[in-house]
Amino acid sequence: MPPDDGPPEKISAILLAAGLSRRMGGIDKLLLGYNGETLLSRAVALMDGLPVFEKILVTTSARLERACVPSGVSVLVNPRPEDGQSGSMRVGLEAATGDHYLFLMADQPLLEAEDLAPILAAAHRGLIVFPVVYGKPCTPALFSSVFRGELLSCSGDSGGRSVREGHPESCRAVEVANPRRFLDVDSTGTYDALRLGRK
Repeated sequence: MPPDDGPPEKISAILLAAGLSRRMGGIDKLLLGYNGETLLSRAVALMDGLPVFEKILVTTSARLERACVPSGVSVLVNPRPEDGQSGSMRVGLEAATGDHYLFLMADQPLLEAEDLAPILAAAHRGLIVFPVVYGKPCTPALFSSVFRGELLSCSGDSGGRSVREGHPESCRAVEVANPRRFLDVDSTGTYDALRLGRK
């Protein structure tokens, strides 16, 4: 790990918000409401509050029309959301200039900045940092820029998972204090449970 008095790491936060919500039966989950905001708006606000080098939102034109984006967030439109999460990841990476990439998902509405602090603090050259929830790797994940080429080569909806699994020696797992906050809304059932406070 880097010394405590070393230079701060330059982290590019990339919010991936161009998915097609295929498991939601045609409903655009990122425009669903929770506590008076859409899931997309909550995710943008979370990223905007992070102490990172740069903030990038990758989304679709239709969603952008429904989002209020702070001036400090750069917006990129993914012209081919059907290419999956990896396509959005490439769009964000091509614009990112940091030494590390923090990939945020827009369907984790319970996350708070304090939940991400241990991940950001673990950023160091050559490392892949991710939270572990109930024994399983979870998002958001942070990658050192040394993996840029491999991340750009990813395809489909797996995101950076193949890169993480291909470099176990570089992985640093972070145990989370509040596992429930890492819940992702991946189905109508999960969303209903979220609204009713059952998860």
